[in-house]
Amino acid sequence: MGNNNKHYFYVLQCSDGSYYGGYTVDPERRLAEHNGGKGAKYTRARLPANMIHLEEFGDKGEALRAEYAFKRLSRHQKEQFLKAGELNAQSE
Repeated sequence: MGNNNKHYFYVLQCSDGSYYGGYTVDPERRLAEHNGGKGAKYTRARLPANMIHLEEFGDKGEALRAEYAFKRLSRHQKEQFLKAGELNAQSE
């Protein structure tokens, strides 16, 4: 298996305003799965969901660590993380 596989950590904003963090190798397919009711149990009751953050990693472990770290944050910390991501994207 080559090292050209891409791994992603993503954040969805659900219809109730809550956030869901996850891991995937195919962000478009994963978002379609969530919005088709085939994603995580958490998101099924909170559709539609919008992908508001996406980070690419070189290996699965890094992406899963990012997901784990995000899930441990408080709501306020998640909002700060997402706001910082927007600022970084605008400055690129």
